[in-house]
Amino acid sequence: MIKFALKVVLLALVFYGLTRFDVLPGLDVLPDPEGPLGATGTYLWIGLIFGLVNAIVGPILRLLALPFVVLTLGLFLLVINAVLLALTAGLTDRLAIDGIGTAVLGGLILAVAGWVADQILDR
Repeated sequence: MIKFALKVVLLALVFYGLTRFDVLPGLDVLPDPEGPLGATGTYLWIGLIFGLVNAIVGPILRLLALPFVVLTLGLFLLVINAVLLALTAGLTDRLAIDGIGTAVLGGLILAVAGWVADQILDR
């Protein structure tokens, strides 16, 4: 449980970095300064939703798409990550994604960040 909470914090930091430094111009987080934790709470909320979507829906999508993943030598995982990010944006009104290209690049960056977080937290 502690590892998941730390991963949520790391994902929130990645979302903050992506939007603060405008790495992906089509990815926007609309912070709520009047929320319980202010703007920080918005990033934590989005990190929590993305972590839950990735933990619950992610394995199901990866299993169902296994033939496509094998056929494309793993490139279809980019599409799955984009779908997970779009699903996160659909579940909250604080995350906006402009297009499929932004979702694919954002999903790729978040997948790499999640992998790095798993490597760090497994030590």
